[in-house]
Amino acid sequence: MAQRRRLPPIIPCQLQDEVRQAVNDLAEDIVKSAHRISRRKLTRKELQESGLLHSAIERLRGQQSASMGVKRDFMRDILNHLKAVGEIEDWGFAGDGERHDYEVRFSDGYLSVIESKGCLDGNNTNIFVRPANADEFVIWSLCQNPASDPAHNAWSGIHTRLSGEVIHRRVVVDGVIIWDMLCGTVGRPCPKLQAAPERATEVANRMLPPPCLYLFPSQVPDPRNNPAPRVHRLSEVRLIHALFRAFGCDDDDVVSVRIEARMNGAELERRTRYHRNDEEVATSEWVALQRAR
Repeated sequence: MAQRRRLPPIIPCQLQDEVRQAVNDLAEDIVKSAHRISRRKLTRKELQESGLLHSAIERLRGQQSASMGVKRDFMRDILNHLKAVGEIEDWGFAGDGERHDYEVRFSDGYLSVIESKGCLDGNNTNIFVRPANADEFVIWSLCQNPASDPAHNAWSGIHTRLSGEVIHRRVVVDGVIIWDMLCGTVGRPCPKLQAAPERATEVANRMLPPPCLYLFPSQVPDPRNNPAPRVHRLSEVRLIHALFRAFGCDDDDVVSVRIEARMNGAELERRTRYHRNDEEVATSEWVALQRAR
């Protein structure tokens, strides 16, 4: 009897124990030594009681969150590569004047709109608008925090936040891309490249692993009229299909996200199921529809 092939979870990469430990060690060192590097002559106890250390940490967090330069550079390099290899016609940054961030045009005028996000476990994941002129709408996660758990972000972003938002607001999200400038680095090694280094693609002097791609339902789940809508096929979400072709993806890099809705008495419930190669790799429980706060 043939042994069933073991499929990776909804996202293959994991937070490395050594990275987690390195972050914890550094945080502890900063707390212990902050009073020595501060220009103000305070003892360690005085610095902690003053609230200055906490305020400094919050300021650094704000600066990190506000820094879009690295994310924009990564997106520019990826989209320029897609244009150079003929997968797209052109692209433009729209973030200064629109709710979304990027618009990608194909040769026949088809418009793919991208809303870029950070780590998907934050409240910002719930904030998006699908433009009326978009032929397709995708969300792209660019997580700058190497100590963030990819598995938690993927689950939290897709099931906890996006699936509920899609049903509540009755808006179609055609797909999600989880891929950023940390993928394949020492801080976040990619299992895809560890298993097959030749799958890397060189872009702007960086060796990039294939992206993680998620196809969403083609219609909004409705408990009475359409409780389990069909998930897009790969060829139907053009941007995701373009990335698939241009960056050496295989079928294991694509996850179909099936979002289902039902009524349980007076309560609207949803369930999220993840399939890879037509095999279910994960499923949530039925949970009441509550928008993440």
